[in-house]
Amino acid sequence: MKRFAVISDVHANLPALEAVLDRIKQQEVNAILNLGDFIGYGAFPGQVIERLGHPGIISIIGNYDEKVLRWEEKREAWKTRKAPQKWLAFDWAFRNLSESNKKFLQALPRKRHISAEGWRILMVHGSPESHSEHLGPATPEERFLELNRMTHASLVLCGHSHLPFVRQADATWYVNPGSVGRPDDGDPRASFAVIQVEVGNIQVEHIRLEYDVERTVTAIRQAGLPEEFAQMAILGKNLGAIQGED
Repeated sequence: MKRFAVISDVHANLPALEAVLDRIKQQEVNAILNLGDFIGYGAFPGQVIERLGHPGIISIIGNYDEKVLRWEEKREAWKTRKAPQKWLAFDWAFRNLSESNKKFLQALPRKRHISAEGWRILMVHGSPESHSEHLGPATPEERFLELNRMTHASLVLCGHSHLPFVRQADATWYVNPGSVGRPDDGDPRASFAVIQVEVGNIQVEHIRLEYDVERTVTAIRQAGLPEEFAQMAILGKNLGAIQGED
């Protein structure tokens, strides 16, 4: 039997990450699997990367992390293509990463394969096909079956959509742990999952955890980041919902 804690989409929210890591210590897991998007919107990008760089945490890079690493190349083009708040979030994250932070992210792969107890586990940020595909509870069964044909995994761990779910499509299971630092489902509590696998059996537990949201909000405001970012943490909603676009 192997037990894994699965986390994703911390988005520079150190108080949420600290609360989750403290809870994981009580779970007796073999490893922590991190599905990317370390940074963005929160006020603690460097500290989050440093906390997740410890042994025992297996990570992949997220699409947001990749965009921040490309910031110098894309800054001017994105100024006309992205909403001002999103542009500022990329710019602020890039300027507040150290060179060692950037090197750590650059060294991470987009996918990882792990074997445990007869399970072929695939770690992706979006989906087996796309780094930025949103898989969620409402994703059609047909789409999961299509994705099955692109991988030999029996368990796919995915993030990006910030929506916790478990789905089985034929012999392949899909698990999204939700977002540690930027939930989008109206529940501001941090979200992660604990998965237990043994030969022929899997158990998945999603855990929602209260944390010091006020510390997160205060840091966002003190950093001079947009108030919308603070409201995202308070309400557990994404930027579009905060701005009334959803």
